[in-house]
Amino acid sequence: MITKDIQQALFDRGYNPGPIDGFPGRLTTKAIKQFQQENGLTADGLVGPKTLAKLFPQDSTSDKDEECLPLSLPWLEIAMNLLDVKEVAGKGSNPLIIDWAAKLGLADYNDDDIPWCGLFVAHCISTQLSNEAIPNNPLLARNWQKFGARTTPGLGAVLIFWRETKQSYKGHVGLYWAEDDDAYHVLGGNQANAVTITRIARNRLLEARWPVTGLAGKPIIRKATSQGYLLSTNEA
Repeated sequence: MITKDIQQALFDRGYNPGPIDGFPGRLTTKAIKQFQQENGLTADGLVGPKTLAKLFPQDSTSDKDEECLPLSLPWLEIAMNLLDVKEVAGKGSNPLIIDWAAKLGLADYNDDDIPWCGLFVAHCISTQLSNEAIPNNPLLARNWQKFGARTTPGLGAVLIFWRETKQSYKGHVGLYWAEDDDAYHVLGGNQANAVTITRIARNRLLEARWPVTGLAGKPIIRKATSQGYLLSTNEA
């Protein structure tokens, strides 16, 4: 089951999910909430097992396919859709990255040379979880230690790392994608100046956090190979 299937099912039932494009935007979230309200479900805009069963009562399939992202993690799907977005080298900035900041009210952010890992996470979460509080100054990676609630690393969790030294104010933030014996595979922005999946050593992890308005559950651990991937040592 993918987001396009959800959008099509909502449209077929008379709701307006916006374009049926696989992009879980605000209109899709609004349509999900309307559907949930009218079917006696918690109107949180997240497609968990109960919502899925109501939308597809004749379909025994769910999002258990290991190759698919759970539909309850729309912020992670947004992040995946942004893979390979890059900042502009030298003078100039990627207008997409600048637009993320503008929509978050970060009027002083006007140059993608300013570290944007926190901006990327803030964009992914705020566009999908409209009631979720974003840390003050989300550009400062370590401020994400105040986000949501503490959790253990698992698919979609916000991971905060130290950078340079553990005592430094510098850090990095991204989303858990997978892990191997030595590192977390992090889906994040400003990794080699782009949105990538990058290996970051386990011993650099400061904390894992989970959105309080996201669906809670047992963390999903995904194992990956380290072959062919070098550890990142500085994400700036």
